[in-house]
Amino acid sequence: MPRIVSLIASATEIVCGLGFRKQLVGRSHECDYPPSVRRLPVCTEPKFNVEGTSREIDQRVKWLLQEGLSVYRVHADKLKELRPDVIVTQAHCEVCAVSLNDVKQAVRKWLGYRPKIVSLAPNNLHDVLEGMLEVAKVLGVVRPNAKTVGECELVEDMEIRMIKIMNKVFGYGWGLGKGPSIACIEWLDPLMAAGNWMPELVGYAGGVNLFGKAGKHSPRLTWKQLCKKDPQVILVMPCGFDIERSRQEMHLLTQKPEWPRLRAVRRGRVFLADGNQYFNRPGPRLAESMEILAELLHPDIFHFGHEGTGWQRFKGRGRR
Repeated sequence: MPRIVSLIASATEIVCGLGFRKQLVGRSHECDYPPSVRRLPVCTEPKFNVEGTSREIDQRVKWLLQEGLSVYRVHADKLKELRPDVIVTQAHCEVCAVSLNDVKQAVRKWLGYRPKIVSLAPNNLHDVLEGMLEVAKVLGVVRPNAKTVGECELVEDMEIRMIKIMNKVFGYGWGLGKGPSIACIEWLDPLMAAGNWMPELVGYAGGVNLFGKAGKHSPRLTWKQLCKKDPQVILVMPCGFDIERSRQEMHLLTQKPEWPRLRAVRRGRVFLADGNQYFNRPGPRLAESMEILAELLHPDIFHFGHEGTGWQRFKGRGRR
């Protein structure tokens, strides 16, 4: 059986979902689900202080990128000690996790052999599913020439759960472009909207995504733009933040004089979600992410039980 090291949290969930938890011998500093992986050796670390405000973290990351430096460090000695047959990394975002280039540089320091490197590039929902299928191929779960994601049970289960929501949404007449409008906030300072797979999840869950485009990185968002669109629902799910961490920074929005007048605020439809565990991990739990969106957008018909852990209602109204 292959010895596997995952250097991205979503890949760790994919590997475990495919039934290879016991073959996983190393992880990244961010891999924490399923909980049992926390006992595994850590093979990476950030080159910046992850504590602080959204603005401080953003500035630290930008400085590293502007200097042509990697945001994360791979421990080549630890990889050499673990001797993996397969390493799973990503080529999607320099900020989100260890990059393919980081891994290649670490591997160059080795002596002896080269492991199989699987690099995921999940720009949209289709890419997420294809990436899961690719990992399944490498690990021998499906045949090497498998063409459709339905040939992988893990991916098929994820698709079925999503399709059930879509069918119910369309059955109630909330087809694409007809549901409540929503602004998905992926970073608070500077303000950024969610892109990549999020616009698709919103549409399939019966909402109208106001900012960000499918397959494109998360765009900057001005306060004026947010106010002009005046969304019916606001979902705050910063990348890498849990609910409480996000709550601590909500003053960045609530201190704005226009905040109390926004429709979502007046109607009590501002929500905080665990972006770190759900929306920002392009793996199996995007199915749960879509369930969360369905609960927020259509509370009268969807009840998956994610309230409290996956999302919470934000009650602060700010200035009056």
